[in-house]
Amino acid sequence: MPPAIVAEGLVKKYGDVVALDGMDLSVPAGTVFGLLGPNGSGKTTTVRILTTLLKPDAGRATVAGFDVVADAHRLRSRIGASGQYAAVDDHLTGAENLEMVGRLYHLGTRRSKERARELLERFDLTTAADRPVKGYSGGMRRRLDLAGALVAGPPVLFLDEPTTGLDPRARAALWDVIAELVAGGTTLLLTTQYMEEADRLAHRIAVVDHGRVIALGTADELKDQVGGDRIELTMASPADLETARRALAPLAVGDLRTDTTAMRVTVPVTNGAASLTTALTGLAAEHVTVRDAGLRRPTLDDVFLTLTGREATEKIKEHSR
Repeated sequence: MPPAIVAEGLVKKYGDVVALDGMDLSVPAGTVFGLLGPNGSGKTTTVRILTTLLKPDAGRATVAGFDVVADAHRLRSRIGASGQYAAVDDHLTGAENLEMVGRLYHLGTRRSKERARELLERFDLTTAADRPVKGYSGGMRRRLDLAGALVAGPPVLFLDEPTTGLDPRARAALWDVIAELVAGGTTLLLTTQYMEEADRLAHRIAVVDHGRVIALGTADELKDQVGGDRIELTMASPADLETARRALAPLAVGDLRTDTTAMRVTVPVTNGAASLTTALTGLAAEHVTVRDAGLRRPTLDDVFLTLTGREATEKIKEHSR
């Protein structure tokens, strides 16, 4: 099957600010594709172009076989989208919100009502169906917004940071809904800042920075690019920290990092468990006191620190100014 989403050399500028600088994507049908990056990296602009809300300054893109510019009108009936903030009417009930979307898709009054009830049940909102949305919790509003994106049964779905601001329980519930949709054949493009979310949902992930893809692969492949496993050791004193840095340098398969404030040394390694044993044995021989030791996989910050030279959290703060 041809890819459900293709983008080639997308460019978008806002005055002197380059939002997209040659964005290339290819998303196989029936899969989840994650766009992972900090605020301001180009994720939302990409989604807006692919959903026909913006026109690119250069490049081209197709979704479900339709050109996002030339075939924008026909494409809109083939896609669903849920943005960073729930696009629901607070003064309408949950059922009325979904019925309104159905009528906008020209489903007719009867079918719109039927579809609304189907989705309210699917998203566990039946008991709240006839309550005004202004009384819904954040998780309920998110589920209703996602239900609205599915009213027309689109084969391609775009979710732009769908779990931002949700508590862990609501986030996990929404993940289950997304997994169910994809199991049913929906193609999903997901933007997120959370490695955990991309790890859980995405078949492949594109890491985006400065408006272009800087790395592409599965979650494990991206983690392997930044050195695979990490040994983290917390020392008792500055002297122990310096001794540990020298002793552990031969084990590192990338840049070894030290945090003098936390008295911590982080060592990228291969064969994590065996390397941790070797590290602890070597430090014991050096009479180094280790207060805490652990083995972990890379995080979002680790990926961005390696790929861009800066931590993702720093970049998010800058783009929020």
